[in-house]
Amino acid sequence: MLIAHVIFSVAPENRTLAIKTLKHEVSVVRAMDGCIAFIPFLDATNQQNVGVLHEWASSDAFAAYIASDSFASIGETLRPIMISPPVSKRFDATVSQN
Repeated sequence: MLIAHVIFSVAPENRTLAIKTLKHEVSVVRAMDGCIAFIPFLDATNQQNVGVLHEWASSDAFAAYIASDSFASIGETLRPIMISPPVSKRFDATVSQN
């Protein structure tokens, strides 16, 4: 399983647009082959940060998402409002308990 945490900063007045953009794609992304979770969130400790928690069955499934129209559409809206580069951390994981 691949887990990805993505955090990015926007001006506080753009947080609503950022989370709305991510939420708009939730059903599309979650329907993709290999998607286990796609969870957009607002950072409650920082008024500029927005994030997404991803869980994918494999690196290949995540790569297909990155190459998708949905990912491109999200980026078209979010990249121009980011005030710094996103921080993306990817982890190979094994579920030890359900």
